[in-house]
Amino acid sequence: MNDKKQLSEDDKALFRDAVGDVKSVTNDKAPDTTKKPSARVQSSQNDNQSVMESLLSELSENDLLETGEHLSYTAPGVQRSVLRKLKSGKYAIQAELDLHGLTLAMAKNELSAFLLDCQHRRLLCVRIIHGKGRKTVEKTPRMKPAVNQWLQGNKKVLAFCSARSNDGGTGAVYALLKRLSD
Repeated sequence: MNDKKQLSEDDKALFRDAVGDVKSVTNDKAPDTTKKPSARVQSSQNDNQSVMESLLSELSENDLLETGEHLSYTAPGVQRSVLRKLKSGKYAIQAELDLHGLTLAMAKNELSAFLLDCQHRRLLCVRIIHGKGRKTVEKTPRMKPAVNQWLQGNKKVLAFCSARSNDGGTGAVYALLKRLSD
């Protein structure tokens, strides 16, 4: 026995008039409206000479010696928990700079401009790719220890450490920057 009530032709016509034209749907899935993350920014803007000179000093041959596999640094007063979070990738990388193929002099300029630009843009966590230096003629890294020294001497840097393996490992560092004072 069918318990469904049958609609009259008048009721069906009234329904069709109220609903209007109907279009058949072949896809019953809602569109993906999630916002995609913005692309990582790689900055190569140049900065004025005085900022560069105050940020980066000349390197001696002793400074270019191997610094070990993993780099790690925190500025005085920065809690160790901040470095732990940085090492574990808890901070989102907001920009990156790749120093591959640059001379030390070119890398100084790029790094100086990059850090200043990031601070002005209020970016807090960046990745700097310096490479491992195993393809050099001397088979010893030159860029890695230079970046280590430059970042430690930079007042804009709160902490830095070698990146996780999926972000370049010991060929890159995460750097946490100070907020620019208003």
